[in-house]
Amino acid sequence: QVQLVESGGGYVQAGESLTLSCTGSGFRFSSNVLYWYRQGPGKERERVGLMNGDGSNTKYADFVNGRFTISRDNAKRTTYLHMTDLQPEDAGVYYCHTNWLGFPYWGPGTQVIVSS
Repeated sequence: QVQLVESGGGYVQAGESLTLSCTGSGFRFSSNVLYWYRQGPGKERERVGLMNGDGSNTKYADFVNGRFTISRDNAKRTTYLHMTDLQPEDAGVYYCHTNWLGFPYWGPGTQVIVSS
């Protein structure tokens, strides 16, 4: 079955960096678009960005403003979200997402806490 598992969340001070990872299994990883979403306390889940299968195309939400970078290593079946200059408003649970055979799949999420 399809599984996505995020890791790398934690506690950081404002201005610091953090890299999240998401490892996938049960689908054709190298051909799938992978998405990163986040959900802050009391907020709706919002898309952070995405990367296509071969890594040639990425898109980011406006709030990223050049601070985050998505990458992937298809040999390791892993996508990464490298975040810099984190601010308190970036705190929340970060999720990895993909679609396979018409169904959406989500990881359980990894929490990011940013202290001012």
